[in-house]
Amino acid sequence: MDVHDFHKDFLEEIKATAATEGEGSNAAFVNVATSYLMSSEVLSDFTSAFYTGNGKNNRKIRVDGYVLDDFDLTLNLIIADYTGDEERTSITKTFASTMFDRLIYFIEEAIEGSLHRTVEPSTPVSDLIDTMRLNKDRIRKYRLILLTDGFMSNRINEIDAREFRGVPIECQIWDIDRIYRVCCSDLGRQDIEIDFTAYTDGQGIPCLEASSVNNDDYKSYLCIIPGATLADIYDYYGSQLLEGNVRSFLSTKVAVNKKIRETILRIPQNFFAYNNGVSATAMDLKFRETDHGRMIVYAKDFQIINGGQTTASLSNARYRDNADLSQIYVQMKLTEVDSDAEKASELIRNISRSSNSQNKVSDADFFATHPFHIRMEQISRRTFAPAAGGAQYETKWFYERARGQYLQFQMHMTKSQKDKFVAQNPKKQMITKTDLAKFRNSWAGLPYIVSKGAQTNFMRFAEIVDESWTKSEIQFNEKYFKDSVALALLFKHTEWVVSHQPWFEQGYRANIVTYSIALLHRLIRLQFADVDLDLQVIWNRQQVPDIITNELVKITEFVFRTITDPKRGTINVTQWCKREACWEQVKNCSIKLSSELERVLIGKEDKKVIEREAKKDQKFISDIEAQKQVLEMGADFWKGIETFTKNKKLNASAEQLKALKYAVRIPTQFPSAHQSLQLLSLLEEAKANGFKI
Repeated sequence: MDVHDFHKDFLEEIKATAATEGEGSNAAFVNVATSYLMSSEVLSDFTSAFYTGNGKNNRKIRVDGYVLDDFDLTLNLIIADYTGDEERTSITKTFASTMFDRLIYFIEEAIEGSLHRTVEPSTPVSDLIDTMRLNKDRIRKYRLILLTDGFMSNRINEIDAREFRGVPIECQIWDIDRIYRVCCSDLGRQDIEIDFTAYTDGQGIPCLEASSVNNDDYKSYLCIIPGATLADIYDYYGSQLLEGNVRSFLSTKVAVNKKIRETILRIPQNFFAYNNGVSATAMDLKFRETDHGRMIVYAKDFQIINGGQTTASLSNARYRDNADLSQIYVQMKLTEVDSDAEKASELIRNISRSSNSQNKVSDADFFATHPFHIRMEQISRRTFAPAAGGAQYETKWFYERARGQYLQFQMHMTKSQKDKFVAQNPKKQMITKTDLAKFRNSWAGLPYIVSKGAQTNFMRFAEIVDESWTKSEIQFNEKYFKDSVALALLFKHTEWVVSHQPWFEQGYRANIVTYSIALLHRLIRLQFADVDLDLQVIWNRQQVPDIITNELVKITEFVFRTITDPKRGTINVTQWCKREACWEQVKNCSIKLSSELERVLIGKEDKKVIEREAKKDQKFISDIEAQKQVLEMGADFWKGIETFTKNKKLNASAEQLKALKYAVRIPTQFPSAHQSLQLLSLLEEAKANGFKI
């Protein structure tokens, strides 16, 4: 797949999204494009807030959406340029500047003008203006993003930086080529390439190689980085500088540590001695030998995996308190990882987990690597969904375990291979990890958590699944996957229902949908004894029955009226939906569901029987997979484990030792499925005690 194939598919995806979700083409373009940017970690979240009009001196103003990054206090404002024309002309610098001007005029009118008095209250743009005015003295940077379905002219090298009331304004153009490059990169995210000489008067960062610990996977360096340099880099890149798991953890914490701030302001000369420093990873380091020793001058994909609060505190102290960072130096452990994306990603996650083991970063914070996702991926690849809508072939629902996986699968396919893949795995049937969290938490009655954004919701979902997996991993089976797909269909259908209601005014759809699904589930449980919605009905039909649609029409309107009620807890509807008090108010619902709904309900006892069968099937599959893994390792491998167990005097159980006797005789003898599970448990214990594969 090249960029032109991607462009064509991209435009088709927008048309399909507009048709299935019942929204305009421009809104569909914005939602599709921002979903790519969120997947690539360019945006932490996104809230649609379309507005166009005229301001002071009849200046044109426009905005399509926003997200305020609470960690680095960057306000991202999005403006869209959509034509749907595959042959459109290139984006010129003049055109781009005009579009950015409209966003800048919007900022001026929102904060300094009277726009807050003229826009319709209880609308997304009203919430945006409220957010901007409330945080006007906290915002550290405005990042203006122009999304376009065209290609940027080669003559555009950079867009001039601007300011608003002393706050820097950064302008970014995201054209088709840029989206393609990020989404199809091996890392699946935007590379952060740092020229350290640009921050250190041409010197670089002094380093010592920890040569005794080098291996084929990584090299380690001990560095001293000036505090001002670290703050400069953070000021430019913001929270994108932080490794994903660390960013997820810190997004729920206070960015600035009071003790670190006190050291910076009172005794900066002692900072090096008092602070633990930072740990970072990078690829493709470049060095320069100088009279002062070896210097690191360049790093690709530079990410901080421990020390996020230290970095943010330095930046904030300089910005808020005018702190002098000239006396501050920070110790940095920099690990150069392999340029192979898959190997590097696993190593970075492991380093991050170990580096943060002393912090209150739970396993849920590293949920992106949980075996739950591997199982969902495996089930999605082997499970065919029933043919629907007159189709003569079955399709699959593609679970995207790793970022950008769906696109990367197609990168090296021929046209015929790609056509076959897309026919079997339609883009509209792709589910990401954050999608699944959204569907499941809505159904679980947590719409106020879903409304807090993708990261916060994903973390809550992680806690729920991690705890449940520990109790019984076999509950996450083929039935769980099919039910999840049914919830995806229900969620997407509810989006369509909302978009086609006469009361819908292009605002708060995401909040209305999550609250409506949560309320539907609650009302079913309250009004029908010992039954639940039979999600397998939706799976079998691959569509939502009309009986449910009729109830959703009533429920969605009730939710809309309730969350926008003038008597709500806060003026800002978006913020109100993030509060549990909002859910408590929505739960006071007097809607009586139709008795017709009984046709798509299932009794609790019948449901338990099906769940028991599904668990039994999953246990059988898990046993087979364990046995296969043990056999593939071979007798010599298990002889090594046997020797290691004896030498280290590991506390192996009688069952594990008996299983080892069979494993060392493969292929003459074979361990049973149960024994294979015992062997894998022993292997984990051996690895924890220093056994190297």
